[in-house]
Amino acid sequence: MNSTINNYLKRILTASVYDIAIETPLDLAANLSSRLKNKIFLKREDLQPVFSFKLRGAYNKMANLSAEALKKGVITASAGNHAQGVALSAKTLNCEATIVMPTTTPQIKINAVTSHGGNVVLFGESFNDAYTHAMQLVAQTGKTYIPPFDDPDVIAGQGTVALEILRQHPKKIDAIFIPIGGGGLAAGVAAYIKSILPEIKVIGVEPVDSDAMNQSIKLGKRIELTDVGLFADGVAVKLVGEETFRLCQNLLDDIILVNSDQICAAIKDIFEDTRSIAEPSGALALAGLKAYIEQHNCQDQNLVTVISGANMNFERLHYVTERSELGEQKEAIFAITIDERPGTFRNFCHLIGDRNITEFNYRYGDKDQAHIFVGIQTTNNKDVEFISKVLAKAHLPAINLTDNEIAKSHIRYMVGGRSDKIAHEKLISFYFPERPGALKRFLDSIKLDWNITLFHYRNHGADHGRVLVAIEVPKEEEKDLFIALDRLGYQYKDESNNLAYQLFLGSN
Repeated sequence: MNSTINNYLKRILTASVYDIAIETPLDLAANLSSRLKNKIFLKREDLQPVFSFKLRGAYNKMANLSAEALKKGVITASAGNHAQGVALSAKTLNCEATIVMPTTTPQIKINAVTSHGGNVVLFGESFNDAYTHAMQLVAQTGKTYIPPFDDPDVIAGQGTVALEILRQHPKKIDAIFIPIGGGGLAAGVAAYIKSILPEIKVIGVEPVDSDAMNQSIKLGKRIELTDVGLFADGVAVKLVGEETFRLCQNLLDDIILVNSDQICAAIKDIFEDTRSIAEPSGALALAGLKAYIEQHNCQDQNLVTVISGANMNFERLHYVTERSELGEQKEAIFAITIDERPGTFRNFCHLIGDRNITEFNYRYGDKDQAHIFVGIQTTNNKDVEFISKVLAKAHLPAINLTDNEIAKSHIRYMVGGRSDKIAHEKLISFYFPERPGALKRFLDSIKLDWNITLFHYRNHGADHGRVLVAIEVPKEEEKDLFIALDRLGYQYKDESNNLAYQLFLGSN
């Protein structure tokens, strides 16, 4: 492995990135450092010309191509930051770039690529469709494919981030936190750091629902995820690269997993210190850093995190602000059973004390008991535990739904919908592609005699919408339902046993 590290050290030191990329600042996050009792530094890759570190690897790969290859042009498949990096690199090198993007790509991303001179080809509904078409174009035209992460020149280009960090902070660094999608940035940073100062910990961070690298390292081989979460779309990778896996497996000290609420809280932290808005994958590593501090109870350490990008859809901000309080453990959500009699809610409020009730959802449904959906202002996990004990002591059964995704995304907006008129209902959560015809295609896949008994959709500003659907289907036809859903091709999950659904929406 030493020879490999030395090889990457040379590649990184001689990488051709500064013809186009800038040396981004390493800023002290003063507010966050004071709050968390550690010195926290933000590597501001969100300030690159394409608002992402991806420019480094794309340009370094292309700058190492022969004049003949550049003359023929390049091709890549991407719906995100890599596409913009390739397009701007091609413009700088006077090279033609074809960017294959799924037809579901938001117009804002298409416009960003074309503004840098990229020729956009829309094909298929997913990245896999776009990639397959891109490789067909490579075979037909002889143009060079520019991979997003699994390439030594791309990895070396991303590794220049670490070169700058050590130059900008020559004093002690305890750990560096890196977001992981395909693994190019983590591999490049780890290779450089471990060749210069191996005592510095290099820690990768992944979303809990897109942890391909974490699972691969645990199993000792690359594994492909069936589905990935789409909130942090910049790291939504089902299969990591061969070379990036090899480097991360040998060089990373740890991988931390975080959820969407923690990412939203990190976006808020970055804004409060910099007045800049990171995209979810851009704030991912900071969310991991915060989790690391809490897990290890560390103080007075110098911790660096890479803010990897700022290509945020504006429409997504309402979701981020809504969920950041949960990520900061400043709000807890409970399902509480109270007696259906006058004065019970007043007694409940007295038990809560001076805490703010941030949400209260209720509808009469039973003459003896009521299930209420309550949001309560909290300070931390210990406060949540204290509230649970107080309610239990007062004989008010309470279920903590703070980590229940269906409760947070859908049911909090739908409380009061129980019915005794439904015989056999299946509850399914979906990611619908945000494009015309997505609903029609879903409805066409459902048998006419299957009754849709519940439907809830909220736009979160992402490429896919979160949808909750209940379908009344005879028990003997349940298998047919799931065959139809598999054929539809939308990412889905059977939520029929979800506790929040059973309490507030399930048929009696």
